[in-house]
Amino acid sequence: MPQPGLRCGVPGRHELEPDSFSDGGKWLDPGLAVAHGLALAAQGADIVDVGGESTRPGARWVPAEEELARVLPVVRGLAREGVLVSIDTMRAEVAEAAVVAGARIVNDVSGGRADERMAKAVARAGVPFVVMHWRGQSRAMDDLADYRDVVAEVAAEVVCRMDAVVSAGVDPAQVIVDPGLGFAKGRRDDWVLLAALDAWHALGRPLLVGPSRKRFLGELLADPVTGEPRSARDRDAATAATAVLAAAQGAWAVRVHEVRATADAVRVEAAVRSYRATAGQVSRESGSTRRSLSAVP
Repeated sequence: MPQPGLRCGVPGRHELEPDSFSDGGKWLDPGLAVAHGLALAAQGADIVDVGGESTRPGARWVPAEEELARVLPVVRGLAREGVLVSIDTMRAEVAEAAVVAGARIVNDVSGGRADERMAKAVARAGVPFVVMHWRGQSRAMDDLADYRDVVAEVAAEVVCRMDAVVSAGVDPAQVIVDPGLGFAKGRRDDWVLLAALDAWHALGRPLLVGPSRKRFLGELLADPVTGEPRSARDRDAATAATAVLAAAQGAWAVRVHEVRATADAVRVEAAVRSYRATAGQVSRESGSTRRSLSAVP
């Protein structure tokens, strides 16, 4: 997995559901889905995040049997090829089956709220657990975006979920937090959260951010004449920009659909950060950098 303190990691989002807002229906065939997951890894994805249920606003909750049938062949196929796989699910039974099939991380957008068995299932599996901010199912989440101070309230609610999953037996060192961009967030809320990611360091846990192709980017890039939001698949450059902003604020990882551009972007950010640290060290040791710059007309 990506290591905190080094470059920001890039999980590749792999959607196996026909109802996805972004890649709906493209990867329903298991063979094609495994091939796409391998392609994501080849493009620089540190993790391939496999999900069999749409979480877009208004999406339906599919039967467990259907979700299992979508994800398990793909998890097995990717794990067999040595890919680090996370399973994106809100169901304990899917998480357990996926871990048996080779997944090594559980990513639950509900933070364990949708299925009260989830935290104990993750505790038994002993794998990292991504706990995201969530206020309710996709069909109703837009109605739940009501905040006075979105940064403070979202962080406080995530802390409550962290406490709950740890009380259920999850190792606190295995918890990864996610502010849930786009989930029960209003038009302004996602931007405020994105601008204040460094505040999450106080939680002492790795921070995963999921801005990829989200609605707030589409609205920013709307057609200036018609006001029509930019289509989901045309938001990848903006997604890469958000990844740099997140990485610069210390995010552990940024989950995206189009991996290559974001993987390149976070490597650039890491290189700049490294050279800045080196330059700072030189300046502290000799003062030469400050003197040379002061001499420039």
